[in-house]
Amino acid sequence: MIKLTRLDGSELFLNPDLIELIEETPDTHITLTNGNKYLFLEPAQVIIERTIAFKARVMKRAAAGADKKYLQRRRSETYRPFCQL
Repeated sequence: MIKLTRLDGSELFLNPDLIELIEETPDTHITLTNGNKYLFLEPAQVIIERTIAFKARVMKRAAAGADKKYLQRRRSETYRPFCQL
């Protein structure tokens, strides 16, 4: 989630995966995939940078868990699935 500021000064956390369109007039208009529209004080470039930083943090966390020993299967040669067709 990225933190953005509405026109009245209140803060809002927005899921950047739902952003469909960013229009920059004196205010920044964001249209979400569900059709909701919001106005924010931040310029489009700041929103894009925050979105990139958010996605980089998500990717970093996902990659950090890949080498955890408890996530690796032990003795893969003896692994048998429970469901047999």
